[in-house]
Amino acid sequence: MSFLFSTRSKTFRPKKNIPEGTHQYDLMKHAERTLGSGNLRQAVALPEGEELNEWVAVNTVDFFNQINMLYGTITEFCTADKCPVMSAGPKYEYHWADGQTVKKPIKCSAPRYIDFLMSWVQDQVDDEALFPSKIGVPFPKNFLTIAKTILKRLFRVYAHIYHQHFQEVVGLKEEAHLNTSFKHFIFFVQEFNLIDRKELAPLQELIERLLGK
Repeated sequence: MSFLFSTRSKTFRPKKNIPEGTHQYDLMKHAERTLGSGNLRQAVALPEGEELNEWVAVNTVDFFNQINMLYGTITEFCTADKCPVMSAGPKYEYHWADGQTVKKPIKCSAPRYIDFLMSWVQDQVDDEALFPSKIGVPFPKNFLTIAKTILKRLFRVYAHIYHQHFQEVVGLKEEAHLNTSFKHFIFFVQEFNLIDRKELAPLQELIERLLGK
């Protein structure tokens, strides 16, 4: 199944792989190894001697790729007709604004919202001034603020999938992959206080269940 999808004129592609030979590639491999151990608390912890910004950057790109692929499997079910608003259950509706090209929040269908969101995140992670890939190039002073906004918005895609498309996910036998990805995401954002608790409200019961609380 192709994970590339198009909701407007262009095809959206996941972020290209972090290049081999870079320190960020080594960090990504470290994350993969610790994830393989099954201990998520250990997997998300900042490796000894590493810089927080770089660790957050590598993981943010990884979550972006994961969510993009997960959403790519259910795009045929997430249409403007079936999902005319971007919601996470009856209590939560999201309107799109990026503060630059769209300053006043607009109401739009879920696929259009997610297309806006993914394109916006792609622009952020591809910007060398925000996500430097070269050793020695400093992260901007407001990097964690930028990362928090990205992760807050990516959470909304998880919330929409769980509330509106979980039956389709089960039908595709993807629920284990979705749950593992989301659990990893939650452990990570909670480890470094990256998303306010109120933003997580649409999936609070699920979060408590996954975390065994």
